[in-house]
Amino acid sequence: MVLTDLLKRIPVVEIHGNDTREVSELVFDSRKVTENSLYIAIRGTAADGHSFITSSVEKGAGTIICEELPENLDENVTYVKVKDSSKTLGQLASNFYGNPSEKLNLIGVTGTNGKTSVSTLLFDVFKNLGYDSVLLSTVEIRIGEKIIPATHTTPDVITINKILAQAVEEGCDFAFMEVSSHGIAQNRIEGLHFKIAGFTNLTHDHLDYHKTFDEYLKTKKRFFDGLDENAVALTNIDDKNGNVMLQNTKAVKKSYASKTMADYHGKLLEADFNGMLLNFNGKEFWTTLTGKFNVYNLLLVFGIAAELGFEQGIVLQAISTLKRVSGRFETFKSDGGIFFIVDYAHTPDALENVLDSINDIRTKNERLITVFGCGGDRDHAKRPEMGNIATKKSTLSIITSDNPRTENPAVIIKEIEAGVEPQHFSKYTSIPDRREAIKMAIKFAEPKDIILVAGKGHENYQEINGVKHHFDDKEVINELWKLMSK
Repeated sequence: MVLTDLLKRIPVVEIHGNDTREVSELVFDSRKVTENSLYIAIRGTAADGHSFITSSVEKGAGTIICEELPENLDENVTYVKVKDSSKTLGQLASNFYGNPSEKLNLIGVTGTNGKTSVSTLLFDVFKNLGYDSVLLSTVEIRIGEKIIPATHTTPDVITINKILAQAVEEGCDFAFMEVSSHGIAQNRIEGLHFKIAGFTNLTHDHLDYHKTFDEYLKTKKRFFDGLDENAVALTNIDDKNGNVMLQNTKAVKKSYASKTMADYHGKLLEADFNGMLLNFNGKEFWTTLTGKFNVYNLLLVFGIAAELGFEQGIVLQAISTLKRVSGRFETFKSDGGIFFIVDYAHTPDALENVLDSINDIRTKNERLITVFGCGGDRDHAKRPEMGNIATKKSTLSIITSDNPRTENPAVIIKEIEAGVEPQHFSKYTSIPDRREAIKMAIKFAEPKDIILVAGKGHENYQEINGVKHHFDDKEVINELWKLMSK
């Protein structure tokens, strides 16, 4: 692309050199610079991209975008000075790929819990409605039937635009995307044109990154503040932060709720481990999904589809055929009568929601055994909270490792144990080895008992000291059950 076209809608401070030169590709990692590529120098937390301008020029970069010009300018290179390189990258990427987000109905879903479920369920609903879509989620990236492995909740903005451009080329009409707080803070959604922004909830998480809950809240709110007047902001007003998201947005404001009046209202009529009977906006339907949190997930799916112009009855019909999202309240029963649930719950609120959903359904004649842990190198404050919630709401809790990363699992477990109240001391044990913890749960369980294995859900690895070892909760449960039931 010609540089002048690439710079459209971008506020430029000054340009030195030829602005009609061709740009072969966009690069923000100096190690990936190729001949005639454009290198954009971004100030990161670990390194400042401005330090790599000289080496990028030596590797063949023809254009440099930066906030600060180097002392010595190469006459064969074009230098473009901007106020904020990180934000500029988003608009550059959109321009480079032909602004694909403007050619699609792009829907972003943000919140602490439910992002993956809602995005994936939307993708599946629209498939049921006969539309090819693109999905950008934690679990996977999909363009129609094509699957691309996912590495982050929100990929970098160049990758996003590249995927969206591919989706446009392949005839997709809709794009459903998880929008994480990290992605917002790091300008990974800059320059994207969202048709609808959905908000699930906001609870304790990622405070290792955002430092305070207020900062976390403000970051999420930035997503809604950036919407234009043609967009729709659809938020959960049963969550106390739902209305906060709407405060400064120019978008059309819409709401969904179960406890209060809203544009999209849902009621749980009946529930068991096989599914739920729901009433949305006066219409009853059955779903194989279960758990109160899924009432909200499905309500947001319903609201988004309706805001996109689909008739509500047709949407509910498509929702009623949905299957459960991988690792999200996935249930299966052993031939010995033990009921297993695998769920990604890794925050206090998510764990409490799953346990409450199980306790609402069970008859109390069966025991509830919970196996869980907390990730290493992450928010420490949520650990005692999760210890308190699990031991309070389970018959027995087995505290174990999640992804310890570079931390000592024993230290993480001690921090979880610190939240257990004295009256629940007899209701838990700690086994650092996750496989052994699951084995202990199966050994302890009797027919009709329920075992919840929480924290990893769809993940098929365990990260220990920077190395990812294959570990899939569902696989381990099946393998151990077969061995132990012989």
